[in-house]
Amino acid sequence: MFTMAVPWWEFVVRGIAVYAFLLVFLRITGKRNVGQYDPFDLILLLILSNAVQNSMNAGDNSLIGGLISALTLIVSHTLLAYGTFYSKRFSNLIDGKPVLLIENGKVNDKVMCDELITGNDLKAALHQAGCLEAYEVELATIETNGQITIVMRNRDSANKDEGV
Repeated sequence: MFTMAVPWWEFVVRGIAVYAFLLVFLRITGKRNVGQYDPFDLILLLILSNAVQNSMNAGDNSLIGGLISALTLIVSHTLLAYGTFYSKRFSNLIDGKPVLLIENGKVNDKVMCDELITGNDLKAALHQAGCLEAYEVELATIETNGQITIVMRNRDSANKDEGV
């Protein structure tokens, strides 16, 4: 239970390597996967955690090894949080930047494609904000956490633009 099969520092190196790999992998997959989990996204995360477990512990099932791995992940995450808090450049690298999805009622199809936002995803966000169509939106932004923030147009100006 307390005897480790590998040296303590190997748990630290393996933990940092796996943490960095998953961070890059999840960053590459886009903001949608971070902010809006579908059931298959959750299944992927559960399977990923199981898949990387052995790469982190090198087959060691000791209590001490598990605690070292957990501590390594927590410290890595905390350092990353401090880094993104104190450095805007580092924050942009790790978190990305908000992206404009709709401007003056016009949907940016390239952004939808780049961020893997489907028409149904957009409709759901619009409905949640209390509108039915994109022309009612002044600005819609995909935030760094994957959420879509919507700023509605003034109802009077939206009706004038549509000739109503």
